[in-house]
Amino acid sequence: MEELVVDKEKLVNEKGFLDIGIDLRLDLFEEIKKLKKEKNAILLVHYYQDADIQDIADYIGDSLGLAQQAEKTPASIIAFAGVHFMAETAKILNPNKKVVLPDLRAGCSLADSCPPKEFKKFKEQHPDHIVISYINCTADIKAMSDIICTSSNAVAIVNSVPADKKIIFAPDKNLGRYIIKKTGRDMVLWNGTCMVHEIFSLEKIIKLKVKYPNAKVIAHPECEEAVLQHADFIGSTTALLKYTITSIEKEFIVATETGIIHQMIKESPGKMFIPAPPDNMCACNDCPHMKLNTLEKVYLCLKYELPEIIIPEETRSRALAPIKRMLEISKANGL
Repeated sequence: MEELVVDKEKLVNEKGFLDIGIDLRLDLFEEIKKLKKEKNAILLVHYYQDADIQDIADYIGDSLGLAQQAEKTPASIIAFAGVHFMAETAKILNPNKKVVLPDLRAGCSLADSCPPKEFKKFKEQHPDHIVISYINCTADIKAMSDIICTSSNAVAIVNSVPADKKIIFAPDKNLGRYIIKKTGRDMVLWNGTCMVHEIFSLEKIIKLKVKYPNAKVIAHPECEEAVLQHADFIGSTTALLKYTITSIEKEFIVATETGIIHQMIKESPGKMFIPAPPDNMCACNDCPHMKLNTLEKVYLCLKYELPEIIIPEETRSRALAPIKRMLEISKANGL
């Protein structure tokens, strides 16, 4: 097959991904497997990705699991099928490895809700507070933090801080409120939210509960408090998956991004999973950023090793310490 010569850098800069035609005869699953082997590359995939991408992952998980895998991988290239802040975390942990993201436009509304300049001013207003930042933030915010957390380890992270230390929690206010309830700690919250978890319709969830009276409502702690009050179980993406596997219940209303339902069905094919609907005309709630990644883009980013994640070394080195602290605390707590 004749190799297509393209100005790759120009295409990535303009569009955020390699906009190159692919021979339709290619078996992308096999081609991706070959590229990973040839290039000593690993494909890390978040639970919210499309099913096809999940099925070719070397590792699939939530933000904590992905960060742990990124820290210890011996691979030369890390292809990250997730969103930008996740790939940044992998690069922060691996300055000498190439980290590529299928589509640079795969951002995060929660990370966008915390601009670095504004957060710097906010932090300066609370000089006696330490900063715990949810991993769903930019490298610049991580660089201004003392400890990073994920929804899997947030309670353990907050509990690790001495009681006399005041805390700023950013950027997700819903997760922050949930942690305050779980720990009893008084924290100053940044006013940020996730567009996916914020727009679940409580009215529609209640109607689903009426329609499926035996179904358990399971929700991610990024959801608004009104939704969490109606949840039978609240937990991180991984915790939600484990709950559905171990529970004797057979029906679940799932209040998080629908990508995780693919794994739930694979693990528990005899159970029913009903996506909680958002407050719009859609029947389910997909993250538009996560879904920018496609199987074709995964293939292209591995083939051409672009788009690459680049972080200024000063920012990367400052962001590394709070991530390392998170991983240490998680390990100490068996997470």
